[in-house]
Amino acid sequence: MGNTKTGGWRSNKWFRAAIPGLLLHCSIGTVYCWSYVSEGIAEQIGYSTKTVGWAFSLAILFLGLSAAFLGNVVEKDIHKSSLIATICFAAGMIGTGFFVNFGANAYNGGAGSPSLLALIGIFVCYGFIMGIGLGTGYLSPVKTLMLWFEDRKGLATGLAVAGFGAAKAIGAPIMTAMQEKMSIDKMFYILGAVYFVMMFTGHLLLKKPEGWHEPSAGEKKPTIMEVLKTKPMTNYIGIWLMFFLNITCGLAIISYEKQLFAAAGYAAIVGTLGAISAVFNAGGRLGFSAWADTMKDRNTIYKMIFILSIVFTAAVLFTNGIVAASTNRLLAFLVIALVMVVNAGYGGGFSNVPTLLSDHYGMGSISAIHGITLSAWGFAGIAGPQLASFIIEHFGDKSIVITFHDKPFYPDSMQKILIATLALYIVSLVICLVLVRPTEKALAAKAAKKA
Repeated sequence: MGNTKTGGWRSNKWFRAAIPGLLLHCSIGTVYCWSYVSEGIAEQIGYSTKTVGWAFSLAILFLGLSAAFLGNVVEKDIHKSSLIATICFAAGMIGTGFFVNFGANAYNGGAGSPSLLALIGIFVCYGFIMGIGLGTGYLSPVKTLMLWFEDRKGLATGLAVAGFGAAKAIGAPIMTAMQEKMSIDKMFYILGAVYFVMMFTGHLLLKKPEGWHEPSAGEKKPTIMEVLKTKPMTNYIGIWLMFFLNITCGLAIISYEKQLFAAAGYAAIVGTLGAISAVFNAGGRLGFSAWADTMKDRNTIYKMIFILSIVFTAAVLFTNGIVAASTNRLLAFLVIALVMVVNAGYGGGFSNVPTLLSDHYGMGSISAIHGITLSAWGFAGIAGPQLASFIIEHFGDKSIVITFHDKPFYPDSMQKILIATLALYIVSLVICLVLVRPTEKALAAKAAKKA
């Protein structure tokens, strides 16, 4: 008689998929708390915030690249991939703390010189090593969730991906409070240990349903290209492009949301509004994906996201809302609403992409296909903030200036960013309507309606 135990919590979808997914995503999602530590790191090691900020861009880049290249590892063995994620994310965070301490000792408050080794160490630890943890950790629970919650795939993936979005709302105040009581390097050490425990627990609990069989090395399985070619390639290209553009536009605005809140006259409650925007981000991830479960074609969600983004971006752009918000309460509300809508659409774009892909290409290779698609996130993680930075530096009336945290911010330059994001949102909507084909479910429903 075998000793393998079944039933109870061991075959419960919440213990085997939902909770592990949240433990993994709530940990790795704290990468978005970078803005709460970047100024302190820059001050301690003697480099500009802009230079140090490349650590975050590299983390998102390697998130996308590791997801693309390690998607097959996730497909074959979620225990290996979730363990890789746990070790890399925790080691990257602790290593970041080590190099912050090293750089602070070298710079010594300005008495010494900035250490290039410390800067490179932060790039390697926070950017490269943590980035690998992000990519594998993000992918690991997604397919498992869709397998356990077969009838509510959107709700399941939305729940976990919402954890990634909510991590900022949870982690930001914790990091802020910790920095008031200890040095940044000690904060990284403690959080690295805490997140290791959370992610390792998720790694131990995560398990695919008993009835699901992954082909072994000797079994014949279609290649990724063979799967993608079951539909016109323009269909997948369209999904990749609209995912990329939604993230690019989202980051161009979200990366300056604190300054936008200040421009609207709410500098005193920027932290509160930031927490609310994180709730919208997480709510968009859960709400849009759960809503998509009730639709015949999940692509409808993207149409809604792009239309809402176009309407609110155009409203702020054509009323000169960011410039005039400080003296007009209605326009101030409109600017705040734009930030919230963009956050919700940004989050919803993430949670819907794996289920949209599974509707088009099936569950057999979904982790690998989703991983390749996440490369769009890696490239957009650089494109979005750099696009915004370039426009602010080169365009707009610099005579209109607002001081925020002792640094100048140019509302008219931010208005010019909206021109670019509006154009890209319109392109995204066109791609969504023209390139992305209806799913078999949508076509069958349409045919039944005609009959």
